[in-house]
Amino acid sequence: IHLKIMMTKKSISASRVSLILFLCQMITALEVPLDRNATYHGLSQPPTITQQSPKDYIVDPRENIVIQCEAKGKPPPSFSWTRNGTHFDIDKDARVTVKPNSGTLVINIMNGGKTEAYEGVYQCTARNERGAAISNNIVIRPSRSPLWTKEKVEPKHVREGDPLVLHCSPPVGLPPPIIFWMDNSFQRLPQNERVSQGLNGDLYFSNVKPEDTREDYICYARFNHTQTIQQKQPISVKVFSNGFLLGWEICLKNIFLMPLTERRPTLLTPVGSTSNKVELRGNVLLLECIAEGLPTPVIRWIKEGGELPINRTFFENFKKTLKIIEVSEADSGKYKCVARNPLGSTHHTITVTVKAAPYWITAPRNLVLSPGEDGTLICRANGNPKPNISWLTNGVPIAIAPEDPSRKVDGDTIIFSDVQERSSAVYQCNASNEYGYLLANAFVNVLAEPPRILTPANKLYQVIANNPALLDCAFFGSPVPEIEWFKGVKGSILRGDLYVFHDNGTLEIPVAQKDSTGTYTCVARNKLGKVQNEVHLEVKDPTMIIKQPEYKIIQRGGQVSFECTIKHDPTLIPTIMWLKDNGELPDDERFIIHKDSLAIMNVTDKDDGTYTCVANTTLDSVSASAVLTVVAATPTPAIIYDRPNPPFDLELTDQLERSIQLSWIPGYDNNSPITNFVIEYEDGMHEPGVWHYQAEVRGTQTTVQLKLSPYVNYSFRVIAVNEIGRSQPSEASEQYLTKAAKPDENPSGVQGIGSEPDNLVIIWEPLKGFQSNGPGLQYKVSWRQKDVGDEWTSVIVANVSKYIVSGTPTFVPYEIKVQALNDLGYAPEPAEVIGHSGEDLPMVAPGNVQVHIVNSTLAKVHWDPVPLKTVRGHLQGYRIYYWKVQSLSKRRRRHVEKKILTFSGNKTHGMLPGLEPYSSYKLNVRVVNGKGEGPASPDKLFKTPEGVPSAPSFLKITNPTLDSLTLEWGPPTHPNGVLIAYTLKFQPINSTHELGPLVEIRIPANETSLILSNLNYSTRYKFYFYAQTSVGAGSQITEEAVTIMDEGKMAGILPPAVGAGKAMASRQVDIATQGWFIGLMCAVALLILILLIVCFIRRNKGGKYPVKEKEDAHADPEIQPMKEDDGTFGEYSDAEDHKPLKKGSRTPSDRTVKKEDSDDSLVDYGEGVNGQFNEDGSFIGQYSGKKEKEPAEGNESSEAPSPVNAMNSFV
Repeated sequence: IHLKIMMTKKSISASRVSLILFLCQMITALEVPLDRNATYHGLSQPPTITQQSPKDYIVDPRENIVIQCEAKGKPPPSFSWTRNGTHFDIDKDARVTVKPNSGTLVINIMNGGKTEAYEGVYQCTARNERGAAISNNIVIRPSRSPLWTKEKVEPKHVREGDPLVLHCSPPVGLPPPIIFWMDNSFQRLPQNERVSQGLNGDLYFSNVKPEDTREDYICYARFNHTQTIQQKQPISVKVFSNGFLLGWEICLKNIFLMPLTERRPTLLTPVGSTSNKVELRGNVLLLECIAEGLPTPVIRWIKEGGELPINRTFFENFKKTLKIIEVSEADSGKYKCVARNPLGSTHHTITVTVKAAPYWITAPRNLVLSPGEDGTLICRANGNPKPNISWLTNGVPIAIAPEDPSRKVDGDTIIFSDVQERSSAVYQCNASNEYGYLLANAFVNVLAEPPRILTPANKLYQVIANNPALLDCAFFGSPVPEIEWFKGVKGSILRGDLYVFHDNGTLEIPVAQKDSTGTYTCVARNKLGKVQNEVHLEVKDPTMIIKQPEYKIIQRGGQVSFECTIKHDPTLIPTIMWLKDNGELPDDERFIIHKDSLAIMNVTDKDDGTYTCVANTTLDSVSASAVLTVVAATPTPAIIYDRPNPPFDLELTDQLERSIQLSWIPGYDNNSPITNFVIEYEDGMHEPGVWHYQAEVRGTQTTVQLKLSPYVNYSFRVIAVNEIGRSQPSEASEQYLTKAAKPDENPSGVQGIGSEPDNLVIIWEPLKGFQSNGPGLQYKVSWRQKDVGDEWTSVIVANVSKYIVSGTPTFVPYEIKVQALNDLGYAPEPAEVIGHSGEDLPMVAPGNVQVHIVNSTLAKVHWDPVPLKTVRGHLQGYRIYYWKVQSLSKRRRRHVEKKILTFSGNKTHGMLPGLEPYSSYKLNVRVVNGKGEGPASPDKLFKTPEGVPSAPSFLKITNPTLDSLTLEWGPPTHPNGVLIAYTLKFQPINSTHELGPLVEIRIPANETSLILSNLNYSTRYKFYFYAQTSVGAGSQITEEAVTIMDEGKMAGILPPAVGAGKAMASRQVDIATQGWFIGLMCAVALLILILLIVCFIRRNKGGKYPVKEKEDAHADPEIQPMKEDDGTFGEYSDAEDHKPLKKGSRTPSDRTVKKEDSDDSLVDYGEGVNGQFNEDGSFIGQYSGKKEKEPAEGNESSEAPSPVNAMNSFV
């Protein structure tokens, strides 16, 4: 018997995307509701530990010790503690207190107490009348960050090319410190394939170079728990080039000179040819090989007798470290590292043994039973070596606990039979081996309760049509109630593919329609009673924009209107909002919003942009956009408008430290009033030649008081603006240098992001030169881990906008601030921002992946979310990989084409659409963060049910006779199941194209042909043919054919058509063979010939001029001589037209079109007029530089039509 509780569904407003709802999952630890509601008065529940401190609890000796122990139960439990196996009397120690309504201990160390006095093993017990639950053994140890042992560090003298190891030997702390090497400037020492840090913290040189000489090799040890950093004495390294170094190296340096000799690799660490490594299951395995040699060796890793695990293997420290995450017993074996350079190689073999602390196979789960029922508690764990299983009841070993006749212990299982109320207790299972232990509490609660429905009565659900609807029915009872759903007061029980019934009582309608609206009744019953609850569903019509705003081009100063007419459900109240460029409309009275439109009066250039109409209801939202383009208005020829002339005579007065007065004289406005003046400044000290915006004033103002910044050498200029545009800048004013001061502001854009899992990169926008307010600009960068009470760590840097904090934990929040300072002092205290150290790939795959088949093409996937602490980054969502394994009807495997669906956020389910019916699929689920994907869950196999088949692949009708036809067909391309039969329907078509009686024939699925006999001769028949599965009939294919006519002729067969046939059939006729069509085509050809003759005759009767003059008139204008008297080109005219010959109509006399004559260029249209193009690409600009405007229909030619001109019109 189980107890089920359904959580209340959150209401989520829908948008145009499908409504997504989160289903409540089954509660794995089954419990009685602990609300203070009178409904549950009298129900009891044994204690359950809900929160406790970690098993190995390292505390900060500077802070109070807080040992957590929280539990729930009914009645509320009481708490007691043991220390080192004996009762811990809290009342006798004044420093120890217990939090109210809790079991959490608080040990006051801040007022003179010593943490060491409270080291030990603690265990909490929570007890009420139904039993007792116990916590893990919590080992309390204070953290330690000892100082470095004082030692005399001797300088290192080494010959170029030789290996070198700088030992760190950090102090032993708790927990162990993080080691890194830096110089005196707190900069990380560069590392590469030649120089790198080992896992033990030592710095290894495969071979040294002269540039390795320095006196500040410093090893740092960072103790994260206490946020302290210890520093070793600097190590000095001196590299001598080609010298033999002895005790008197300075004197002998020039005596013992030897050339550099290359050598084969040897290993610096580990030593020897073999070693052993033991690692625990689930941990990270780190193997290291560092070699010396000249040239620098490269490292390669292999696993003897196997492959390195894919997706879990990483190479670090320039491939000198092999990292395997989440190791398992399968990773045991021999790993070989090979160091190689051109002179040879060496290798080392590491034998890895993977042991395992106990881990759960089946953890015991709470049982809620009714009197007389049976049940089991199962505790199964694995490990290496195999763990021992022991049971306790109410914290006492079961062997010495009071006997209970209803229970029987069988190894890792406790069997309960015919339980009674006295059988209620809390059982503990302990699985342990030499590497650790697991402890789990599970209660047995014996209750007899009739069903209760927890969902409020008459709850109303509203959804948009074609979206999923979820109706809740949260319930409780013992024995577990059965749930049934009905629609309407007297409706029948709901079943079938239209609904999905969830274990927690929820009814899902995957695609709600208008007829889904109504009252639904949930009934819960067990042997002790029955209860029901009604909820109501309303399905609303979607909101639609039936008249959308359209693209508009408007002249400056005009007015424009955008329409937006919507259609919506009459019971929903819509709101319409207008946006400009995805932001709010300007606060301007020129913008007038009507019910279904937006009007803009007196349009200006600033109104140019994209306007969006957004229609919202409480359930959905739709939008539509249009672009407004503002163009210049056509100027009136009588008045010339232009940009203003630049201002002049700039003068600086009232000169103070932080302000100055600037005055000027405006230039001529050129018939367009000056609307405003723009003041710009130049910083001659920091950015000479670069002008910045300073201020803007009205066009009637000629004096302005300007605010100044310290330590800037100012020059000013003024620009006048009218509706036409901006004037040229004025001449620059005289210079004015302000005094230096402390910075007024701090850097902006401060962020904290990690580029690697163990660092924090702090970046900021540096201050510009004039913002420094004085010389010596620097930045104080401060950081501390959030919510752990650390002190700020700070460093001062200059000329950079980034600082990297190394050795941080993976993806933890940090408080960050960056403060500016200069030689005169600090800027105001900066604001703190929150950043995170670097992300790493997620560690855990989603578990409990379940697939629920909705229909033959749709499946729903559920999974348990991974613990957020294992994501190790910003959770971006979950990704489902799924692929078709094979079709169940064809029984052959196909090429695997994996598909991917990503679900953003902390989702626990997703839909897989577009599946093929009657097929076998596999899928897995992965969690995704900013670094990438985590490991995949085990592949889950599922199968889709049968569907209706596609149409038969073909239908051919052959061998027509006087009274018979032979039909041949191919099976459907997509059977989507097991074919059970074919259905053939046919009917005759008479001479008036009417259809005769329909005949239906059912054909076995294994047939591929059929002979139809006893048909009428010379008769056309129409055939309808389709296949069937157990689900239903598929799409049909149609065909027409005729039996042989009396004359022995056979009609053509019409091409097949898929889908329903029309009621009337039609004959196909080839009109190209009809007499009337041939006669019509001949008449048309004759008419065209007559028109061509008339055109030639009219052309010959045109202008009367010699051929030579015509050739001169058509000559290339670039070589045509100018007339000296008027400077114009030679012209000609015909008898009917005296228009000037245009450039576009000239054709050379040899009847060819020259490229330079026919190709237009935008250069020909001059400057000063913006050429524009229509939507079809045609040019709508004007020719410039002409004295007269072209006529509206200015494409006439001075020549009569001719074949050559007709050809030119196509060039």
